Amino acid sequence: MTADIIFQHFPDLTDKQREQFEALDGLYRDWNAKINVISRKDIDNLYVNHVLHSLAIAKVMRFLPGAKVLDLGTGGGFPGIPLAIMFPETEFHLVDGIAKKVRVCNEVINGIGLTNCRAEQKRAEEIKQPGYDFIVTRAVAKMEKLAEWSMRLISKKQRHALPNGILALKGVGLKEEMAAFPKGALVEYPIAKYFPAHDFFEVKAVVYLQY
Repeated sequence: MTADIIFQHFPDLTDKQREQFEALDGLYRDWNAKINVISRKDIDNLYVNHVLHSLAIAKVMRFLPGAKVLDLGTGGGFPGIPLAIMFPETEFHLVDGIAKKVRVCNEVINGIGLTNCRAEQKRAEEIKQPGYDFIVTRAVAKMEKLAEWSMRLISKKQRHALPNGILALKGVGLKEEMAAFPKGALVEYPIAKYFPAHDFFEVKAVVYLQY
């Protein structure tokens, strides 16, 4: 699978964005051979299972220039790095508690010349500065725990059509997690409606929790 799958779903990318997305394959293969951040058997599915999956958030929310987004538990850089490519005027802060994963993130960030993205080794509870417009994350914990960790970090100042909050890549039909919040507090956007040709997304969603 090549970066063409990204270009099919996002045809208005600049030449620079296309080059950055194309460069991800070689960089992740090289670094994954040294530091395993993506399952070895899954590396051939990088563009669908990791990059396109991350970009499902871009179908729900278009981050504005000057906005600040925190990627909590970024792992190998998902969803933060693909989103930073997609929104070059938005500031992305990627954090993870595991040093080797953060190293891979920074190598990829530097390798494709991202200037709006930085990765740092930190646990959620160690982050002190508030002021993020959105928290993005890929299934690092249940929504109740994510809210406990990160709602304090979200800015009260609103600048987007969708109010500030958490955008999490999760499974569909999270009845247990939804039961922990008032009815309607969590909004589920099934990813299959954005990328219907890919079976991988049949049971996946972007879950939004408003601040």
